[in-house]
Amino acid sequence: MARMKPKPQPKASPRPRARADASAPRLDRGESPAIDLGRTARRLRESQNLTLADVAGRADISSAMLSRLETGRVSPSLETIVALSKALGVTASVLLQRVGADDGGAQLIRAGEGLETVRSGTRRGHTYHLLAAQRGPRKVFEPFLVTLNDRSEVFPGFQHPGVEFIHMLSGILHYRHGRHSYVLKPGDTLTFRGDIAHGPERLEKVPIRMLSMIIYANEEE
Repeated sequence: MARMKPKPQPKASPRPRARADASAPRLDRGESPAIDLGRTARRLRESQNLTLADVAGRADISSAMLSRLETGRVSPSLETIVALSKALGVTASVLLQRVGADDGGAQLIRAGEGLETVRSGTRRGHTYHLLAAQRGPRKVFEPFLVTLNDRSEVFPGFQHPGVEFIHMLSGILHYRHGRHSYVLKPGDTLTFRGDIAHGPERLEKVPIRMLSMIIYANEEE
């Protein structure tokens, strides 16, 4: 009896390639290095009241390129990072400080490590150290450690959204808010609306050190 040949089996179609490993954690936009760097650059620029054109001109790049960089749509070269850091008055490491950082929510700033920023209209004899750097499109608060040393400095009238809280640590300061002037001594606290012109009026005893916290409204659009 002749043996029957087995019927040919249809070839298995190739399995489609998986687009991504389902077990691997996916990176969201908040974990992108370009997003992290861009947010830091934007925060630094806005803290100094600088425009896109101001910083772009200093860094020798276009305003459109800087805008794309701040929103994380481009990954800058090392040369651009160095140029941008110089334009913002910081080191390149400061621009990269949030890249790859854990998003657990807590930030520890050691004594003397706060990011030094410059308030618009002030130039000498004092420093503003930013004690926390928030991520995301909205700022909820900005805490500063402020040191004032130059008694001859003429301060502009600051105005900004939200409420500001000041707590004096040392020195004696005459602080103006609107039409009123307040004498602040160590341990004193002053809270006021930020949209009314305010700022140091007279430095009676230096050095002056104070904690300043700006709390922004967090209203839904």
